[in-house]
Amino acid sequence: MGHLSTHVLDTMNGCPAAGMKVTLQRVNGANVETIKTLTLNHDGRNDGGPLLDASSMAVGCYRLVFEVADYFRGRGVELPEPPFIDAVPLDFGIADAQGHYHVPLLVSPWTYSTYRGS
Repeated sequence: MGHLSTHVLDTMNGCPAAGMKVTLQRVNGANVETIKTLTLNHDGRNDGGPLLDASSMAVGCYRLVFEVADYFRGRGVELPEPPFIDAVPLDFGIADAQGHYHVPLLVSPWTYSTYRGS
């Protein structure tokens, strides 16, 4: 039962990044296809469950784009123009369509990190 999920934590404020916009894309060379765009819930996750469920998981290259600057501006943080971090694109591969891929993001206006979660 493979699936893809994400979770975003706002490390500046010590809370989930509720309201952050995220776009999931499939990348095939120069061809980029948007699969879905979503807004994270109160827990910094997708309200609709997995971003890709077992029926839509496929081996390939993907990108999650996190709209970081818009999120922090929406929280009242004054950012320079242009912001140090605007959108964060994370490119990753799914090698096993039966696997669980969790892509968390820890983020502030000045830094971010990610890892393959569980």
